[in-house]
Amino acid sequence: MAPPKDRRSSFSKRAQLGLFTSYVAAFFGAALGFVLLMISLFHPATFAFARSAATDVAAPAGQVGATVRTGGKSVIDVIAGYIAAGSKNAQLRKELAIARSRLAEAEAIKSENQRLKQLLNVRETDGRPVTAARLIGSTASSTRRFALLSAGARDGVQVGMPVRSSTGLVGRVLEVGQRTARILLITDGESVVPVRRVNGDIAGFAQGQSNGTLVIRLIDLGINPLKKGDVFVTSGSGGLYRPNVPVAIVANVTRDGAVARIVSDPAASEFVVVEPIWQPLTELRDPAKPAAE
Repeated sequence: MAPPKDRRSSFSKRAQLGLFTSYVAAFFGAALGFVLLMISLFHPATFAFARSAATDVAAPAGQVGATVRTGGKSVIDVIAGYIAAGSKNAQLRKELAIARSRLAEAEAIKSENQRLKQLLNVRETDGRPVTAARLIGSTASSTRRFALLSAGARDGVQVGMPVRSSTGLVGRVLEVGQRTARILLITDGESVVPVRRVNGDIAGFAQGQSNGTLVIRLIDLGINPLKKGDVFVTSGSGGLYRPNVPVAIVANVTRDGAVARIVSDPAASEFVVVEPIWQPLTELRDPAKPAAE
């Protein structure tokens, strides 16, 4: 005989009991939830102990999360600090090079003043710069060392004028156009600059070697008094270059002089200053003439 189509749970006492139990549990659960909700609304402090206990249980996990966040932030800060330190170090190195140049120039001026105190009636041409311009090109694959300046005759630039950067002497003007000028760098083999050592007033000439260095040849031959690290500045002898402009630092001492590296690298000098040709004028007054003349 086929089973009836309408099979109800009442035919199974176990199923009926289970259904009744689930209804009762749901009712009491809803009632308990309602009661707890009312208590939390009208007496929030009643469950403070439960919240505190839950917070205490979750505290280790929170500490782990905070540690992870702090560690990640620290790593980011370290990376950012490293990148910032790199740029600051580059800036500090540049400022240090300028400071060393200024110190050498100050020492040279001090020595110069001691000698000038013994002289009278000494006049110099105006030392104000003619113009400031940008170095826009240079020879890269030639034995000659030239640079191109973004200023010319219309800016007052003339042949023979010295060119210097913030750290030292760069060269002199060789050719002049209306808007540009060609500079003979001091590292060129045809460049000869009268120089003297900052300490001791040892005179000589600095000649370029076309490889980025200079050869220092002393005027007084004898025992070579130079040593590594000596700073040479322009002496002003013969005019053209005004005195006390940093030129080179001795790298290696030779039998009759030294090999020196330049203070102002044209490749690292974006802007330069064109100065007038320096011409010292000394008036020798005739003692027989009155001072009023």
